[in-house]
Amino acid sequence: MNNENEIRPVDWQSGKVILIDQTKLPEQLVRLKIEDYRQIVKAIKTMQVRGAPAIGVAAALGIALAAQSLPEDHFLESLEHVSQEFAATRPTAVNLFWAIERMVETARQNASRPVSALRQVLLDEALAILNEDIQTNRTLSQYGAELLNNGDTVLTHCNAGALATAGYGTALGVIRAAVEAGKHIEVIADETRPLLQGMRLTSWELCRLGIPVTVITDNMAGFVIRKGLINCVIVGADRIAANGDVANKIGTYGVAVLAHVHHIPFYVAAPMSTVDFSIPNGDCIPIEERAIEEVTHFAGIRLAPIGVRAMNPAFDVTPAEYVTAIITECGVFRPPYKETLGKAQKAKP
Repeated sequence: MNNENEIRPVDWQSGKVILIDQTKLPEQLVRLKIEDYRQIVKAIKTMQVRGAPAIGVAAALGIALAAQSLPEDHFLESLEHVSQEFAATRPTAVNLFWAIERMVETARQNASRPVSALRQVLLDEALAILNEDIQTNRTLSQYGAELLNNGDTVLTHCNAGALATAGYGTALGVIRAAVEAGKHIEVIADETRPLLQGMRLTSWELCRLGIPVTVITDNMAGFVIRKGLINCVIVGADRIAANGDVANKIGTYGVAVLAHVHHIPFYVAAPMSTVDFSIPNGDCIPIEERAIEEVTHFAGIRLAPIGVRAMNPAFDVTPAEYVTAIITECGVFRPPYKETLGKAQKAKP
């Protein structure tokens, strides 16, 4: 696991935001050098940058980038307008709104300072969010690695690796940490329709890291679980309700049910910023509906008959009763989540 394999999908260099264009992977590794925050807004909408922690970091850096050129007159008002543009990009991932609120609150708390100083304060805060995310991922991954045994095969769904964060990863971070601790771990990755994040991104990351990975189509998950080929499932999350219900990429719910029926642990790895204590359960989580062309077309080619209807919810909700444990930087939590996560929230500084 060399430094050359470290992936930074979101970064700041010489006054620019650097994003890996994830729509180009695995064919091309393209880094976008962005000087206009509106390009970051577009990148989040089009999933050039994706993954709950990653879009939170991207929004924070985008707000900091915008702050560098906003006029001094009505600076705070203009900054809040920028934040609203980011908030309108994707509705499900709560890390996005957490990061936006943190940036806006930082601006409000420093409103009495000269705008030149406030610009630097906002950049420092965005960089802190970025660096904290990487450290958070490493910490939660160390906790999660203890749950994996030498020789385990793990099923994943979607991508919750370094590409979905500021670096290192959550669900894939747990696997990385276990391998770094000397355990032999293999991965079976769902392709994750309709945009194939498992096929394109998870397998690409694992190959770079030298971790054995086998890709299956989504409708093979039941087969491999029933065959006894899986020891546990690990996924990420875009939002976790106070009671432990988990919103993650569409198809996660089905995998969780299969794991439950076959008595296989189903783990969720996510930072505490993904837990939305303001909502009681998963029924309150807004589910993003994306363009139906993502379903009816592939690589720009129409596969469905003209006129056919399609659905494209980007996420589903897995009830807490199917979640064996939630892995965070504060430790591994088990049911009842309303109590265990709530206690962690109160203890967090």
